[in-house]
Amino acid sequence: MSEQEVTSSLWDEFTSPVNLILVFFILYLLYKIVKSHFETIEPAAPAPPPMPKLHKDMTVAELRKYDGSDPEGRVLIAVNNIIFDVTRGKRFYGPGGPYAAFAGKDATRGLATQQVAGSEVEYDDVSDLSPDELAAAKEWEEQFKEKYDIVGRLLKPGEVPNKSNDDDSEEKKTQ
Repeated sequence: MSEQEVTSSLWDEFTSPVNLILVFFILYLLYKIVKSHFETIEPAAPAPPPMPKLHKDMTVAELRKYDGSDPEGRVLIAVNNIIFDVTRGKRFYGPGGPYAAFAGKDATRGLATQQVAGSEVEYDDVSDLSPDELAAAKEWEEQFKEKYDIVGRLLKPGEVPNKSNDDDSEEKKTQ
């Protein structure tokens, strides 16, 4: 075999469609590997500091302020007269979330009846719910207790809030 035939044979092998595709694929992989070594890795933004825990009994009017729309972004929901801080679940309960109707409201009736609507009345006496609905509300309460911090109690009209540790510490500061 002459030198020209060997060169021609090698060139034919190299330029075959399968080999060209493999060569381009290998070059592309090498490019990606080299490129990844020269890219700078930007540090992730630090997580915002956690909000201080809130311990406070509230009226329905006070609870309405905590619908996630204020700058602080805290979201509270009441179930069976217990107020929960559901801010960790803000993508569900906050503005634009599928359960945003419960934010800043008493969600007992809505959860018990499986309707995504918070109570708009000053105080929702849920004594008219059926035993099955009351049991469903109790199950929701238990789930919230496992997952979220308890803030305090939802006060009935005319009911006096309990003194919380936060209130006591404020009194000590002023003395």
